[in-house]
Order: sequence, then C-alpha cells, then structure tokens
Amino acid sequence: MAEIVYPPVIAAARTLFRVLDIRFHLEGTEHVPRTGGAVLVSNHISYLDFIFAGFAALPSKRLVRFMAKQDVFDNRISGPLMRGMHHISVDRGAGAGSYATALRMLKAGEVVGVFAEATISRSFTVKEIKNGAIRMAQATNTPVIPVALWGDHRLWTKGRPRRLLQRHVPVTILVGEPMHPKRGENVNDHTADLHRRMSELVDRAQRTYPEIPPGVWWQPAHLGGTAPTPEEAAAMDAAEAEARSKKVE
Repeated sequence: MAEIVYPPVIAAARTLFRVLDIRFHLEGTEHVPRTGGAVLVSNHISYLDFIFAGFAALPSKRLVRFMAKQDVFDNRISGPLMRGMHHISVDRGAGAGSYATALRMLKAGEVVGVFAEATISRSFTVKEIKNGAIRMAQATNTPVIPVALWGDHRLWTKGRPRRLLQRHVPVTILVGEPMHPKRGENVNDHTADLHRRMSELVDRAQRTYPEIPPGVWWQPAHLGGTAPTPEEAAAMDAAEAEARSKKVE
C-alpha cells in the first residue's frame, strides 16, 4: 500500500510530543515482529490510544492498521486521515465486512490493531474483552501481541475535559510476549488468557508509573484513585447505552 499519509502523521505526532515533553517509557517492543501479519491488542483508556499503541510497533518499523468505529471515519477531519492511513472502519451493525478486511490485511502481512474492550474503560482496568482478535489470529495463523497503555488518558478520556496541550505527562507502553492461538483450539480459553495477560501488563504499568499521587481522578480505585470501580463503570456504561437506544427510538 502507498504510504502518503501515515509517515507525515507520525512525524507530526513525534514533534508535538517532543514540544510537550511527553515522557515515554517503552518495554517489550521487540515482541512486535518485523515482518508478517500480527494482531496487536491494546487496552482502551483514551481517545488517543491508537496513536500511542501504534508507537509500540515503530521500533520494529511497522505501521498498525487499527480497527475503529465508523463515526471516526465519518468525521470531516479525522475521516480522510484514517482512510489515508489505511485503518479499518467498523460498522457495529454490520461487522462482517470490517472483519473480512482485517483478515485480508493480516494475510497480506500487515499488523492489525484491535481494542478488544470495544469501548473506553472508565475504571481504567481491563473490561471484558471480545474474542475477535483471537479468531482473526487463528484464521490467519498470526500472533497476538498484547499491549498496555498508561498515562495518555490524562490528556483525553471519556467524561473528562480535553487537556491535549498538557506538558510533561509520562506515558508508559508495555508490550507483552506474543500468543500463538491455533485453529481448532478453544477461542474462549485463549480470550481469557489474553484478558489475564493484558490485566497483568496494565497493572504493572500502573504500579511502576512515575507519578502515583493518591486521590486523583486518573488513578483506578484499587490503587487509591477516585476513578469509578469496575462495577460503577459498568453501571455508567449501561445507563449511557440505554439513553442512546432511547434516542434512536
């Protein structure tokens, strides 16, 4: 695929992050293969996750094609950029097309990025995850690469004002060891294993983060922050979904 848009976007992001003095800490980037298809699965805590999860693959000189909801592609600003970077539009009402596109890309040797929680976690812990990443890896004989992000939610996340120009924010990116689910193996078992691996990576990212002040909104409740508990977050998500469905009616 011709890469006219992606490299300039990366260069612009790197320049902005240098100006803002975003303090990156990356580990495990050698787990992203330098060639061949792979499914990169990240936790979801921020509207900016696709940028930072993509950074996990840059040391291996790979570009990640993220699966993102159709709304992002419909936006007059982000839409042309997403299409230019060859990301994959997901229509939640008709997901078969996007799934087929992802399979084609994996078979062609691309790295496909997935947020298996589907929506941002308000509790900043790993929510229940979908099994699509495992199924794609099994269908294409490609590895699954778990990734944990921490810190970028301080810039922009659900229910909080944007602070995109905040300076000196540490951002941790941890890449776990690849999983190799094979065809015929139990999808649910692999999905549970992926959830466990992601949860462990996120917990390590949180506990080793350079700033751990008590009582801040961006810390999970179990580490002394004031973020909603997983149960509270689930109730908030359910209420939001109900309100959305009433609007459609």
